[in-house]
Amino acid sequence: MEGAAILLGCLLFVYKSTAVELDTISDTSVLTDGDTLVSPAGIFELGFFKPGSSENRYLGIWYKKIADRMVVWVANRDSPLPGASPLVLKIVHQGILGLFHNISMIWSSNIITSGNTTARLQDNGNLVVINQQEKVIWQSFDYPTDTLLRGMKLGSEETLRRDYLRGITWRLTSWKSSQDPAPGDLTWGADTLGYPENKLKQGASIIFRDGPWSNERFVGVYIFGKRLTFTYNVIINESEVSFAYNIEDDSLLSIITLNSSMHLESWAWLEESRGWQQIVQFPRGPCDMYNICNAYGTCKINMNQQFCTCLDEKRFVPKNQKDWDIADWSGGCIRRTPLECKKGSEGFIKYSNVKLADTENAWFNLSMTLEECATKCLENCTCMAYANPDDTQSICLHWFNDLLDIQISHEGSGGSDIFVRMASSELDFKKQGRGSTKIILLVVILGVLLMGVSITTWLCYARRKSNQAKPTGEEEILMASKSQEEDMEQKLFSFFTIANATANFSPDNKLGEGGFGLVYKGMLEDGQEIAVKRLSKNSSQGHVEFQNEVICISKLQHRNLVKILGCCIEGDEKLLIYEYMPNKSLDSFIFDTTQSVLLDWTKRFNIIKGIARGLVYLHQDSRLRIIHRDLKAGNILLDHDMNPKISDFGLARSFGGNETQANTERVVGTYGYMSPEYALDGIFSIKSDVFSFGVLVLEIVSGKRNRGFVPSYNEHNFLEHVWSLYNEGRSMDLVDSSCAGSCHSTEVIRSIKVGLLCVQHNAGDRPNMSYVIQMLGDEGEPPQPKQPLFFMERQVHVANVSSITYIEGSTNNCTITELDAR
Repeated sequence: MEGAAILLGCLLFVYKSTAVELDTISDTSVLTDGDTLVSPAGIFELGFFKPGSSENRYLGIWYKKIADRMVVWVANRDSPLPGASPLVLKIVHQGILGLFHNISMIWSSNIITSGNTTARLQDNGNLVVINQQEKVIWQSFDYPTDTLLRGMKLGSEETLRRDYLRGITWRLTSWKSSQDPAPGDLTWGADTLGYPENKLKQGASIIFRDGPWSNERFVGVYIFGKRLTFTYNVIINESEVSFAYNIEDDSLLSIITLNSSMHLESWAWLEESRGWQQIVQFPRGPCDMYNICNAYGTCKINMNQQFCTCLDEKRFVPKNQKDWDIADWSGGCIRRTPLECKKGSEGFIKYSNVKLADTENAWFNLSMTLEECATKCLENCTCMAYANPDDTQSICLHWFNDLLDIQISHEGSGGSDIFVRMASSELDFKKQGRGSTKIILLVVILGVLLMGVSITTWLCYARRKSNQAKPTGEEEILMASKSQEEDMEQKLFSFFTIANATANFSPDNKLGEGGFGLVYKGMLEDGQEIAVKRLSKNSSQGHVEFQNEVICISKLQHRNLVKILGCCIEGDEKLLIYEYMPNKSLDSFIFDTTQSVLLDWTKRFNIIKGIARGLVYLHQDSRLRIIHRDLKAGNILLDHDMNPKISDFGLARSFGGNETQANTERVVGTYGYMSPEYALDGIFSIKSDVFSFGVLVLEIVSGKRNRGFVPSYNEHNFLEHVWSLYNEGRSMDLVDSSCAGSCHSTEVIRSIKVGLLCVQHNAGDRPNMSYVIQMLGDEGEPPQPKQPLFFMERQVHVANVSSITYIEGSTNNCTITELDAR
């Protein structure tokens, strides 16, 4: 349970011998250092604490009788107090509960009232301020931090207080880290734009959605035996929209917490084992990620591989079959037979055990039967589906757009029935008699056989023709690009359009110089900013790389990969058009003494985790395993919010599902990031990218380049320097001075250990990227790394090199080296 305790921000306290346990705080009693305010039954207590190894102090609430204390609420999370300065919590004038540092009030309940007030801690963990009539005028439950206790609410309320309308929003906000309670960028709360449902967000981006509210059940929330039966209380009216949970066993201690690793977790205290037991975690896997399969698509897991299917493969088809075949599901599915919006030409098909679609834009009525709901939807041809999310009440939901983020639920997980609008011909499919069905099947089988013979004949003929006149690389690029343009997913731009967007490739718009040409900033006529990679006419390199990126990598879709918007091939001109990244590349920050101060530790750690997530997608979740082969700081671009996006896939290679490694005579990449087996023997695999990632992690932590690093007298290179510090227990000395003040030692040391594990000499000793994600997410202690071999470019000369060509790097003037390996 030690790992879980760290993950949830559990804290150790040292009590003073003079500590006092208070039952109330009033104008005659105050809470000072070492004192605690205890709930009547001794379940919770409030006091001052330091999170982990931090020296900052906070006022918080935790379970009293548990040794591994877990903080469930923090008052001054935005205003930490360093050192051992005196702190006092007391009632001041006008009934305000205030936290004072010397004479300065750094936090308060901020509710003014007349008469005397008293502060109490209730047995449900709610800190309340009450007046002389025992009426609650302020409560901590109205200001949750990262933890939802039973009885706490998510949602919003408008309340009339002292002749003015007060609006409250209840939602969870993660800690920045296990040692910093300040609000992070993750939130869990109610989306009330349509019918209410809870959403996990990172900034404005939705990570996970639990489905429409119901008093009876929630999709994906299982029942874990009699002791862990959840019940829910939902309120939807003009003044309040709220959701709360409870557990039937009142004696069981339980919480729901939002951690800084993008997970919402439910925990229960098991007295038998004296430890916290995780009940469930969301998202549970790739299929829980928001809208992963887009419109009318549903996600499945088979042999640990994620894939999408249409909701009903008889009535829905992929919008773009070619993209669907290579695991690009961003286009979603569409109806096989389009709707006509004619009276009597359409009806509804019922789908059961479904996680209902996103209700952000849905219409709802709280007093309409299912029959009335169906009639009203049928009368409006823009109504795409209807449902009742709660069988215990008369609720009607209508969707007027494509159904997003639907999911066929597991048995017993609380799925609902949804009725989807279909053309009448699709409705008749089930009504056909058995005789007609046999005839249809016979016709279909004969048709398939005939088609198979025709296709086989055509393929043989096409192969002979292709052997006689195989297209050039440029022709193949053009044909592939035109095919993509026909799919309306990959646009083929005219040279005039791109020249106009970049002011005729003005030097003022130059962003950088890549290995095969220049990169320019541009703006299309619709106002969209773009980055344009222009292949150099004088370079003999880059045609294969250009073709590779257009045909293969453009199909990849992930938040941590740069998106290709299209290309241009006219005469000698070959251009790639990308989404524009305003903060350019990672190396322009971490290796620049001025810019590096803009990347505090939290941003750096998020960048590390984002790169890791992108590699998991390339190595595991895309249809083919993609090996980048040139992962480095210059190929990590940063968007407006400093989120990392892996770029420059010109050197990437794809593997089949059963392939694990390959050999090449053309070794390409960047010295310092290349794994030993690749640089020396031309053997590459997903573990080659893992090696590059390890070097990159250590660069992000230290702010030092692995190439050009100046070693000490007993060291030869950057990796040996890192190992020496780690082996001597001085890992924190590696941290870049520009972020040393904001770093969290546990996260830093964990990152360094992960980096060293990734640069192990033997590929088999390196973790895969899924395990890297777990280690970075504080899920268990990483294993101890072995001493690396300290391979660097000075050792390449042992290879049987027949020719070496030096080419400028992608955007950072590092060297990409091409050599023939033995």
